[in-house]
Amino acid sequence: MQRQLLAGSDLARYEAGASTGRMANHGAAMCRVAVTSGQDVYAKPGAMVAYDGFLQYEAVSQTFRRALGEWASGERSPLLRWFGDGNLYLADEGADVVNLQLADESLSVNGSHLLALDTALDCRVEKVKGLAMLAGTGLYNVTVGGTGWVSITSRGVPVVLDCAEAETFVDPDALVAWTTGLDIRPRRTVKVGALIGRGSGEALQLGFRGTGFVVVQPSEDTSERFKIRG
Repeated sequence: MQRQLLAGSDLARYEAGASTGRMANHGAAMCRVAVTSGQDVYAKPGAMVAYDGFLQYEAVSQTFRRALGEWASGERSPLLRWFGDGNLYLADEGADVVNLQLADESLSVNGSHLLALDTALDCRVEKVKGLAMLAGTGLYNVTVGGTGWVSITSRGVPVVLDCAEAETFVDPDALVAWTTGLDIRPRRTVKVGALIGRGSGEALQLGFRGTGFVVVQPSEDTSERFKIRG
């Protein structure tokens, strides 16, 4: 289609414009990353849907893979490193995308919701102690810290809840991410009435308190509860 025809059609609203930041939304379900020389980005394998300019990718280094404990599974590399000059477009099966700019801060993310992050950020796998107590087994999250951009996904439009005003309780199956440093405690609802209906979901919660926030999605990932790999 010629450009003048595109400009006069409804398709013009979807045309990619100039990037307004390192990571920005193009619609609700796509992340546009401005990649430049010396500013590489890690991205979830299979998340690339398009790119322009001159971009290349490669598997992360063995050192980085060891630092992540092979994504706590040992089966495959969890991320790809993209480098060059251009715009990289990322998506994950139509999930909503949330881009966050960290300023010497840390974020604990359910690994399956981690879409992309600046290579300048520190990234490591850590056991979630409070959640392990709740579930009775060792579970892990990816902690991203430092100064830079990180992109996460949510199955539907998420809600961001401030935990400073009052303790906030979340269904673990709907929890996407939270700022580190919050006090976390498990809570088990033992009333019989809480077991009516779906049963297990609302009977178990995680309580968050302190200066920070939690990101909660309007969907419960019960089939892959806190699965660390994407």
